[in-house]
Amino acid sequence: MSYAELCTTTNFTFLTGASHPEEFVTRAADLGLAAIAITDRNTLAGVVRAYSARKELHRSVQDQGRQIPLPQLIIGCRLVLRDSAVDWIALPTDRAAYARLSRLLTLGKRRAGKGKCHLDTADLHAGCAGMILIALPESPANTQTVMSHIRAMALVYPAHVYLGAAPRYDGQDRARFAGCARLAHKAAAPMVAVGDALMHHGKRLPLADVLTCMREHITIDEIGPHAQLNAERRLKSPADMARLFADHPAALKRSLEIATRCTFSLAELSYEYPGEISDGERPHDRLIRLSHAGLARRYPEGITKRVAALATKELAMVKDLGFAAYFLTVHDIVQFARAQGILCQGRGSAANSILCYALGITDVGPEVITMVFERFMSKYRGEPPDIDVDFEHERREEVIQHIYAKYGASPRRSLRDGDPFSHPRRHS
Repeated sequence: MSYAELCTTTNFTFLTGASHPEEFVTRAADLGLAAIAITDRNTLAGVVRAYSARKELHRSVQDQGRQIPLPQLIIGCRLVLRDSAVDWIALPTDRAAYARLSRLLTLGKRRAGKGKCHLDTADLHAGCAGMILIALPESPANTQTVMSHIRAMALVYPAHVYLGAAPRYDGQDRARFAGCARLAHKAAAPMVAVGDALMHHGKRLPLADVLTCMREHITIDEIGPHAQLNAERRLKSPADMARLFADHPAALKRSLEIATRCTFSLAELSYEYPGEISDGERPHDRLIRLSHAGLARRYPEGITKRVAALATKELAMVKDLGFAAYFLTVHDIVQFARAQGILCQGRGSAANSILCYALGITDVGPEVITMVFERFMSKYRGEPPDIDVDFEHERREEVIQHIYAKYGASPRRSLRDGDPFSHPRRHS
């Protein structure tokens, strides 16, 4: 028996989830789950940690020379709407769908105050193409309202809408699942089993109760009906889920079918910078010109062989990795700040770079320090270097407005458009 958990709530759903995303991923591997989805309330904030944990598990297994199947990580979130008694688990099937989900969350957060997200059913009808949508009604009762919401969504996204059946461990689950099956049939949305886990292990129950008290503004002595009935809202093994859904084996099988359709991975994302083409001059050619001019300014008596070798090495690596536009963008921002008399200074590993020194991003030449350049940029890291620049806080807003003016604020495009890049951290 195999099973994919498609609904988990981590501690990124503040004061609700009692486990970290990485704990869910590690526990899913221990339990032998085929896949696990991180689905926090109106946010993608926890998926980065889950992705990092999955990568670390893979690296550990390889280092040990073991052949252990690891669970697939599914990126998603739980969309809670203002005008519906149905929550929706949204699971992007590809990168374009992930971009739409990111833009949908951005829309909801722009409408609301800090820490909130205001979304309506119409927003989902307009912006969820390419996503698996699993309905989680407050009650499995066959009410006309719940059924109409699910049917309407299924009409917009045929073959992408399911009804989630989650156990509540109150002695009524068998009848609850039967009710879900009837509702799924009438709403034309196949039933799929979900665990709706709040913790990776039952030992987190005391913490879950403490979080409930904080959320409800009560003491532990007053928790009463607000407390979890037991420690069963934990991540379950395939065997445990098979016992719970013994009367509905097809609901378990659908969890695996959905997992195979969700092919998107955060590994598909990368930073995409402005082209930085100026008067027809290609970015790398411009970077070479500015770097040589900067070195001549930094070393008026001529550069040493070591400095020349460092510059040649870095320029070659920047060209191979395609990071020229990134360096030019940072250079432009720093140049603007200094032209306006705004204090700024690059720091951290950027001090290991002769290019950052030549471009005026840092004021300490790497030849006078002992740190290795690979700490700053390496072809093995597979990501751009980390250039940190501090701006005086009283005038930081001027720099931000310059960036908006030159590079543009977030484009307001249709939610059906595929954004070329959307980053999960924007929603943390």
